[in-house]
Amino acid sequence: MPRYKLTLEYTGTRYSGWQVQKNARTVQGELQRAIAVVVDGPPLELYGSGRTDAGVHALGQVAHVELAASMPPEVFRLKLNDELPSDVHVLAVQPVGRRFHARHGALSRSYLYQICRRRTALAKPFVWWIKDDLDVRRMAEAAALFRGMHDFQSFTDLDPEEGSTRVLLEACEMAEEGALVLVRVVGSHFLWKMVRRLVGVLAGVGRGTLAIADVAGFLNARSGIPAQLTAPPSGLFLEGVYYEGDPGPPALRAAVPVPVFTAPGKPAGAIEARPRRPPRGRRP
Repeated sequence: MPRYKLTLEYTGTRYSGWQVQKNARTVQGELQRAIAVVVDGPPLELYGSGRTDAGVHALGQVAHVELAASMPPEVFRLKLNDELPSDVHVLAVQPVGRRFHARHGALSRSYLYQICRRRTALAKPFVWWIKDDLDVRRMAEAAALFRGMHDFQSFTDLDPEEGSTRVLLEACEMAEEGALVLVRVVGSHFLWKMVRRLVGVLAGVGRGTLAIADVAGFLNARSGIPAQLTAPPSGLFLEGVYYEGDPGPPALRAAVPVPVFTAPGKPAGAIEARPRRPPRGRRP
């Protein structure tokens, strides 16, 4: 029975996440339906590298599928894309051995988050517009604290008694591109809502409502503050999934660029933003 590795991109706006759910439209459900049409029957096995939540996008989600009969990879890819909706696209199909598993074989995953510093009509589904001015230098300083092995119990709704909340982050880096502030997080795995809460905390530091010392505190003791700061799913992308022999993430760049707009009479590169909020000091 042949097995194929699928690499997909999708816009998650219309979907209730990756995983198949009853009475909800999901990316895996659309893929499963398309495969059944192409091969005239349901796949014997279909697994993704991991779940993405409702509204979250993917630049390089990976899945594996097992079929009853073989099909030329490029023919399979083209036929799948003919059946899939326009916001789900199979980028590549590769034959793999029976031991390949999209989830268990992944060594690391990278997520990209896009914060926009101006209101945008065209890229709204792919960014989080923050109206306040952001101190990106302070955000980068805070991001460095997340690297390494930490307990992220404050950054997830997962009960620590149901599973470990310790995660090793290989990287937490930032960049600026046009009107965007980009955050990339790389790790072996991620907890539910972890990346969005991490970004929300960084935004709090950039706004001046959180001190950098607060970030260290969230990693040392459980706090409800990160949950209150959870970033929306619109700006989050599963950037890539990496297996043995893969080179890892490329240079950090925007998934959906947003240029800086310069209005007549304003300085070049002006970005719409509200005045910075005064610091509130360290929260308890």
